[in-house]
Amino acid sequence: MSDNVLAIKDLSYKKNQKTILHDVNLNLDQGKIVALLGENGAGKTTLMRIIAGVAKNYKGEVEVDGTTKEADRKAKLSFTDGLSGFSDSIKIQEVVDFYINIFNDFDENEFEELRKFMKLDPEMKLSQLSRGMREKLIIALTFSRKADLYLLDEPFGGIDAMARKKIINSIIMWKDEKATILISDHFVNEISTLLDEVVVVKNDTILEHKTADEIRENHKSIEEYYEGLYEDDDE
Repeated sequence: MSDNVLAIKDLSYKKNQKTILHDVNLNLDQGKIVALLGENGAGKTTLMRIIAGVAKNYKGEVEVDGTTKEADRKAKLSFTDGLSGFSDSIKIQEVVDFYINIFNDFDENEFEELRKFMKLDPEMKLSQLSRGMREKLIIALTFSRKADLYLLDEPFGGIDAMARKKIINSIIMWKDEKATILISDHFVNEISTLLDEVVVVKNDTILEHKTADEIRENHKSIEEYYEGLYEDDDE
């Protein structure tokens, strides 16, 4: 069996006649933490939604841990797909009960640990949560599943700097050694110490895929490298 947890081949996606992604090819190995970088509107969220089986009608092939079937892919990955399906009047504990029923790999004890870490009250309703608290809940739910691939789409936007730092420093402990994390984030400098690889989306496709060590060997921080890819655009 291949070490690829994710294999994307010749992927293209259009919405309302507009090309969002084209000729996307990407392989990610087991056990890596990978940043998915690109400007707003570059197609990062769309790519994650396609991998997760949420966005449909794409062309090409998406394989997660050896399977291309959508239902099987969904069983092998955990995606920070908001809480949009839940009513605001529902309590955190009811969301957890739903996850326990739907996902065989959901670990209640793991969630309890993460809930305490995030300082979330299970009796609180979703309507009572600030944006940052909602994001903490989504992260806790995502990592309570024992998945092969975690897709984190802008997970920290509303979380204050100190809490964000604590969460980022802890992520490495929440995943299984063989599990892979694909994370899109604006706080490039804050997540850079975690990273094994960097994937950059530009002009509707994958512009570069490098190891973090390659980037650092050129005496650049990951943020400098990423910003450098856009310097010509500003001239």
